[in-house]
Amino acid sequence: MKKVIFTEKVPIKLWLDDPDENSLNQVKNLANLPFAFSHVCLMPDAHMGYGMPIGGVLAAENVIVPNAVGVDIGCGMCAVKTNLQANELPQAKLRNLLDDIKKLIPLGFDHHKERQSEDLMPENFNMDEMTIVKEEYSSALTQLGTLGGGNHFIEIQKDSENHIWIMVHSGSRNIGLKVAEYYNNSAKQLNALWHTTVNPKADLAYLPFESDEAQRYYNEMNYCVAFAFANRKLMMTRIQSVFADLVRNIRFEPLINIAHNYAAWEEHFGKKVVVHRKGATSAQLGETGIIPGSQGTKSYIVEGLGNPESFMSCSHGAGRIMSRNQAIKNLNLEEEINKLNKQGILHAIKTRRDLEEAASAYKNIEEVMNFQKDLVTIKHELSPLAVIKG
Repeated sequence: MKKVIFTEKVPIKLWLDDPDENSLNQVKNLANLPFAFSHVCLMPDAHMGYGMPIGGVLAAENVIVPNAVGVDIGCGMCAVKTNLQANELPQAKLRNLLDDIKKLIPLGFDHHKERQSEDLMPENFNMDEMTIVKEEYSSALTQLGTLGGGNHFIEIQKDSENHIWIMVHSGSRNIGLKVAEYYNNSAKQLNALWHTTVNPKADLAYLPFESDEAQRYYNEMNYCVAFAFANRKLMMTRIQSVFADLVRNIRFEPLINIAHNYAAWEEHFGKKVVVHRKGATSAQLGETGIIPGSQGTKSYIVEGLGNPESFMSCSHGAGRIMSRNQAIKNLNLEEEINKLNKQGILHAIKTRRDLEEAASAYKNIEEVMNFQKDLVTIKHELSPLAVIKG
């Protein structure tokens, strides 16, 4: 932890030196919520979000805040280590791998033309109790096993011992967005009806757990978290099938999976509270996590240290220093392409529009990792070889 800022209600604990003004204003709004518990946290990758900054952690007493989870519910990472050595994957073979992966996994706004098997969808949920999920279920079957756009990616990497890793970053696609929007709007209407003291301009409308609406949101949110995992798992299965077709005798270690947009009941400082992690990752003692860098920079497999001061959380990535529009406007396309080409990375920077995901639009991941040495330890350092973007 770098410093503490005191507010009218609970303090803010920061794992970075100098947060941007917008993020700081948003985290101050969090700290002054009437139901904020103990303190709020800002991770080293923090930047402005909707209502709550990305990289924020809020523990709430008996309420849930849809905008403190975000619109891409359950977005997260998965990674798999293989027995393949990097020297067994020359660029020509890597290019073939990427081409074959793109044939199996729709990118950006694209969906599958046919519905995927319902057997792959989350189980043990009552569909009749989930209004939005039920409405979106049929559409979600065509989105299962698709990457999406924005900062989502598939990356082929190598570790310090030259073992090949596969990493996927994706979320709950449109079904998560619809659930988030519906319940945030519902919370806004109810908060106005209740004449709540929470400033509507803060965009942090909440639902008390005594309400049916909170119970329904929590249930549908958990479905979206499970759907996002099912989405990543199916993509990883299909990527592995491409590797298996191209490389004989390849073996895959068990899947590592972790989400970074969700809320969950947890016990902290002797009390059961609802911990909201928006662009933040659970880092319980001994828990394996994934912290990706930006395109062309290192990613990390980590182990949580269970630090209670962060509500056992850590960063979810590098974090932006430029908005998408700023990156497109201000970065030099040729320079960004050359940076990646010099590293020998098969990358996704082709046009000015792609600059929104250039490494220079993000914080230095090594500095981010240095800020959170009290939150996680690094188990594997991964360097990129090839990237697919949505």
